[in-house]
Amino acid sequence: MTDLPNARPRAPFFSSGPCAKRPGWSLQNLKTESLGRSHRAKLGKARLKLAIDLTREVLEIPADYRIGIVPASDTGAVEMVLWSMLGARPVDMLAWESFGEGWVTDVVKQLKLDDARVISAPYGELPDLSQVDTKTRDVVFTWNGTTSGVRVPNADWIAADREGLTICDATSAAFAQKLDFAKLDVVTFSWQKVLGGEAAHGMLILSPRAVERLETYKPAWPLPKIFRMTKGGKLIEGIFLGETINTPSMLAVEDYIDALEWAKTIGGLDALVAKADANAKVIHDWVAKTPWIANLAKDPATASNTSVCLVVADPDIVAKGSEAVAQVAKGITSALDKEGVAFDIGAYRDAPPGLRIWCGATVEQSDLEALTPWLDWAFAEEKSKLAKAA
Repeated sequence: MTDLPNARPRAPFFSSGPCAKRPGWSLQNLKTESLGRSHRAKLGKARLKLAIDLTREVLEIPADYRIGIVPASDTGAVEMVLWSMLGARPVDMLAWESFGEGWVTDVVKQLKLDDARVISAPYGELPDLSQVDTKTRDVVFTWNGTTSGVRVPNADWIAADREGLTICDATSAAFAQKLDFAKLDVVTFSWQKVLGGEAAHGMLILSPRAVERLETYKPAWPLPKIFRMTKGGKLIEGIFLGETINTPSMLAVEDYIDALEWAKTIGGLDALVAKADANAKVIHDWVAKTPWIANLAKDPATASNTSVCLVVADPDIVAKGSEAVAQVAKGITSALDKEGVAFDIGAYRDAPPGLRIWCGATVEQSDLEALTPWLDWAFAEEKSKLAKAA
């Protein structure tokens, strides 16, 4: 048995969602005046509007884009858009991991759009973006593949003079990667990712072109109340002023406001991106010098700085087959969980067996630096067990 590393992460929270709370977070820091009050009261609406305004400020969202708080996390936001906007013109669906594949299922099997074209790639790779018709077709894609650790490097592949809409699920990218809003008509994300907020609520950001689609196009299928964003052919502006479609958790709202205000104190979006980049570099540098592990992302230019996905690459383990690889990966996550040094770092259930380490801005670089020796320790332990069992 190898010796245990000396240092331990101060905060062993490396889950890819819900993610680590911000440094210094405390329940006592949250304002409580809105709790126990109606979200439709003056105070409640003011706090919801503040959350929207701070989101615009920190994310640097254009002034003419609408921002709304919607139910059911990022999934709810994406579903609202797919069911309300698609069908007006053909659509390209991009998929290179499980969440993108989920949107494909909704569009192809639920909405049954015959003119939907699927452009996909396996885990670890990005689809050929040159195949995407951003000029005449709608496009649905994830900016950062949370379960594969692969992201689009930029929005240069999107036509500036496009006729269709670009619909971007940015849930593990927002606040950690620069989003090119000039190229994006719809952006969605959830609170529990980069800023470490509480789950249940999603954010929906609409460009003027997206609003025009909502006001001029009526889908052929019925829309449940929770998806409706227009009334009498006009946008329900209240949704984007803090009048939510259903009752929000004001405690979660206060927690999100706390995270946004913290983001401002450290320097806003530039600081958040730099923090995530520095965190991811710790893991990527360790991978580069560690022969038993590899990045799932094949191209470093597309490797995520938030959901860093890794695979066991040790030749002896790989030679034993996929079951051995999965056993070692599972053993590492279990051992580090038991030691209390890393929680929730297993690969997503649909992804190749491996590890997934969150490096977003609420994680401290020093904790990731303390983590890597533990990863080496756990691997050595699991490889030894496998050898003894042979």
